[in-house]
Amino acid sequence: MTWFMGFSVYQINDSQSTFYPVDKLAQDNILRFLGNLYPSAQKQEKQEKILIHYLPSYYRDILDFVELTNTEDTEVMALTKTKQRVFDNAFVSTSDTQAITRRERLLGIQANAQEETIDFRRLRILNRYQTKPPFTLNYLQQQLDFLVGQGRTRAEIDAQHFILTITTAIDDASLFKEVHHTIERIKPANVTYQQNTALQDRVVVNESLSTKAITWNYKLDGSWKVGEKPFISMGTEVVVK
Repeated sequence: MTWFMGFSVYQINDSQSTFYPVDKLAQDNILRFLGNLYPSAQKQEKQEKILIHYLPSYYRDILDFVELTNTEDTEVMALTKTKQRVFDNAFVSTSDTQAITRRERLLGIQANAQEETIDFRRLRILNRYQTKPPFTLNYLQQQLDFLVGQGRTRAEIDAQHFILTITTAIDDASLFKEVHHTIERIKPANVTYQQNTALQDRVVVNESLSTKAITWNYKLDGSWKVGEKPFISMGTEVVVK
């Protein structure tokens, strides 16, 4: 039986017990041997060692303290990641999926995680937080530009007939639904909302002009025979322009 004790190896045989001092190279070999026996210990060796550097130098080569600080490093790293996640979740733009879902539940939003991206869900939450009175036409235009993009929407008001007209170029159903919610939240109750769609596209028109001479082969004077010739004969096409 062999015991590892710090810088030494204590071997017990049936006939005798022997104490062998171990140098640094031998101890590294022992650590690699233990890593092969215990994969979890080998995994900890690959992690960044932090706490071992806070110990006095004469403790840093003792196996007990090396394994102890490796275990504590794992806990410290997990705590650091958790603290950073909590800090990021305090802001909508850096929140993870779990925090976004919690905010949507508080705002009464029914999200579709299969079709909606995390960036759009963050944008929708920011829009809900910012839709607070008082409202003006310029504010509505600003919110539409924030949601859809600059120049893709236009808000117009007919004050005499109390009609609010929104012209948009949107091909995303989720984004269109959020725009509709924003308008219904902002506009006064006595104003009628009208939606106009303006999807931009290109239509190419080519103009050409040509002529053909048409000859009538039959006349109503009894001189023609049915089926002998076609009713009309088309001449050669002549391109004018």
